[in-house]
Amino acid sequence: MAKKNNAEELRLKENYSGKKKWLEWGPYLSERQWGTVREDYSEHGEAWDYFPHDHARSRVYRWGEDGIAGITDRHCAVCFAVTLWNGKDPILKERMYGLTGPEGNHGEDCKELYYYLDSTPTHSYMKHLYKYPQNEYPYADLSHTNRSRGKYDLEYELLDTGLFNENRYFDVYTEYAKGDDEDILVKVTIHNRGPKASEITVAPTLWLRNLWSFGQAEGVHNIKKKKNTAKYGAVELTHPKLGKYNLYFEKPAKWLFTNNETNHERLYGMENASPYVKDLFNDAIVNNDFELTDAVTEGTKFAPMYQKKVPSGKSVEFRLRFSKEELSGNPLTDKYDAIFESRQREADEFYGQFEKGSCKDTANIQRQAFAGMLWSKQYFNIDMETWMNGDPGQPEPPQQRKYGRNNNWMTLNNEDIISMPDKWEYPWYAVWDLAFHTVPLAMIDPEFAKDQLVLILREWYMAPNGQIPAYEWAFSDVNPPVHAWAAFKVYEIDKKKTGKGDIEFLKRVFNKLSLNFTWWVNRKDRNNNNVFQGGFLGLDNIGVFDRSSQIPGGGHLEQADGTAWMAMFSLNMLQMALEISMEDDSYEDMCTKFFEHFVYIASSLNRIGDNWSGSWDENDGFFYDILVLPGDNYIPIKVRSLVGLMTLNSVLVLPYEKLKKVKNFYAGVKWFRNNRKKHGKYLVVEEFKEGEDILLSLVPKKRMEKLLKALLDEKEFLSPYGIRALSKIHENPYQIMLEGQIFDVKYDPAESSTHLFGGNSNWRGPIWMPMNFLFVQSLLEYHKYYGDDFKVSCPAGVDQKFNLKELSHDLNNRLVNMFRKDENGDRPVHALHKEVYRDEHFKDLILFYEYFHGDNGRGVGATHQTGWTGCVAHLIDESCW
Repeated sequence: MAKKNNAEELRLKENYSGKKKWLEWGPYLSERQWGTVREDYSEHGEAWDYFPHDHARSRVYRWGEDGIAGITDRHCAVCFAVTLWNGKDPILKERMYGLTGPEGNHGEDCKELYYYLDSTPTHSYMKHLYKYPQNEYPYADLSHTNRSRGKYDLEYELLDTGLFNENRYFDVYTEYAKGDDEDILVKVTIHNRGPKASEITVAPTLWLRNLWSFGQAEGVHNIKKKKNTAKYGAVELTHPKLGKYNLYFEKPAKWLFTNNETNHERLYGMENASPYVKDLFNDAIVNNDFELTDAVTEGTKFAPMYQKKVPSGKSVEFRLRFSKEELSGNPLTDKYDAIFESRQREADEFYGQFEKGSCKDTANIQRQAFAGMLWSKQYFNIDMETWMNGDPGQPEPPQQRKYGRNNNWMTLNNEDIISMPDKWEYPWYAVWDLAFHTVPLAMIDPEFAKDQLVLILREWYMAPNGQIPAYEWAFSDVNPPVHAWAAFKVYEIDKKKTGKGDIEFLKRVFNKLSLNFTWWVNRKDRNNNNVFQGGFLGLDNIGVFDRSSQIPGGGHLEQADGTAWMAMFSLNMLQMALEISMEDDSYEDMCTKFFEHFVYIASSLNRIGDNWSGSWDENDGFFYDILVLPGDNYIPIKVRSLVGLMTLNSVLVLPYEKLKKVKNFYAGVKWFRNNRKKHGKYLVVEEFKEGEDILLSLVPKKRMEKLLKALLDEKEFLSPYGIRALSKIHENPYQIMLEGQIFDVKYDPAESSTHLFGGNSNWRGPIWMPMNFLFVQSLLEYHKYYGDDFKVSCPAGVDQKFNLKELSHDLNNRLVNMFRKDENGDRPVHALHKEVYRDEHFKDLILFYEYFHGDNGRGVGATHQTGWTGCVAHLIDESCW
């Protein structure tokens, strides 16, 4: 636990008690607003084409803003970000560049180098690093080369272009320190890592989000010149709801003003009402023409501009301060350094609570993981009614849209700060990702973690029928139901941290999740036999078919993982109901309800007969999906993947200490077991002894042993860095023929070689952190019941045996080792660019990828998914340093 007098903990208490608004401002600015569904008003939902990167500098956004290392308020009304120019690029570097889904040979991909280095939960101190090349950024080369590559080729990355040879780049550090909840100090430090002096233009930019063009805002929106002294300047910002703010900055070479308005002339060949448009700074700086900007002293977008020639190996620093108060003296010297030093020291004190040993590298990994989680908070806004029908004064959207994407989600109306999977590649919430995010977030800010889980269940997110929205590309897609699991995990972390469980939180999520559970039972149990479908369930291309589309032959899939997820959902709900019953016995009946659901699901998955062939194959020792064709023709799809292994995660120990306090439920469990035994039905509770704990497991013990043998087989699932999503035996592809067409699955350890789901993620072999995290937790749960006597060989087939707790720790360390330096000083996650990451200015930097190579642990996919890959922070907390 943190020290009670830790300044950051006190700030958190002040914020959540309402005394201060420490979370009013934060890193909530997106890194990519262009190319998103919410900015797409095209007829057929072509989001990438409707609002491309080339439009972003000139065109006003409707639903948000973006920038580099930026901050904004909780409503994204006022924004601040760093703008750079190396004197050679054709455009300013105002936002991150990357390839669209159709451009990349493996889907969308950010082509920049940046790192989240630090952040406290209240964002009282934050640090960001952007590596900016000194030579011209290769926009055309990156686009053309990646387009020319195929699915079997690697992506062409910025480090592959030669642009960073001889260290010809700037390290741009952006730091924030809060003097108070609305007094934010900003420091931009630029290091020249190259061999020669190099020029750079810096224009830290403050702007007002344009809602007035859409009829959504009235009143004065203005930034005007206020003070110009020999040492510093100041502008005053006015917003009709937020009031007045002041931006202080060191004396610049130029004061740049314009308006956040679309450049209709550049984009559409139409005359602009005024030359003061969004991209004016770009044209002024790149063309060295400041006639227009010199002529005005106010607007809705402002930047002090600095031009410096930085010697090799040297650095320059720029200071700014954004404050609600009108500060006296020089705001950039008086107490400025002291505030920064205090916030940095307090951040060290706060994170010191998590350091268990002397390994500085492991502590660095965890701290950067936490930083990534906190920097990935983002403002997200969409009102489906307005989005579908259009804004007043704007062109009416095409009628076809009303029959297209998300047309049945008209009750959805979101405007919140939400934890994002990746603020460039996935700058929209993904509900099952979010559930995993909350676990490491609960370690540092349990209130925010709880609020996130409650938020997604509110009426303006959850549909009236109980369905939870998946993500903006398709709110109706079905993601794994992990919300209940996350809620109880967050509850446990919070209880351990504070010493008291938040039962009110559990009740809130439990009641809404009961609606979601009912939606699943009513919508995804096609044959009313407690065997579930669900579609792709977040595992994208793991199956032989696209599991979200029509199945060939007119059949449907009875999904082992869909059924396993629902079994796990049942246990999580039972676990919550049992905990709540310790204080409110009216929830005891709900314990019985979800216990019975679990029993029926477990029975259906494991049995054979009664018009259901069962998912278990005794000879193979594995669970498979079943293809059900017309005429009750059952075909097992014998793909050995996470689909079958997921069944291991449906496990819960019911402690006798709790059972004896819920006598009616305990009596019901005994009666239910005896009744099923009497009628010769499947017994979920294999072992029952009065006065002892009860194990609820979807997988009977003998079958669990067989599954563990597969899980721990290095020729199948066990890699040096975790559990693969698909068995390595499928290096020889699995094939099935339907209606004269061959469908197959083969082991792809890294990038996808298929186009399913855009081809930018791959579940056919790589290591995925969230699934591995569940295995780590489930093995610990099994150990609670079986203890140290139950042991298995690890790896399979060797004499070395581990109990399940030891096995959990072994898997934990394999996962963490992807990020740790090996004996050569290399991190497996950076395997493609080892030489670069041996450099002194790279060696301590870590990227938290979306998924990882199934054989060597290198990072694949999105580069900043401290989304769910941030779970490594929790793994480190549980591991032996």
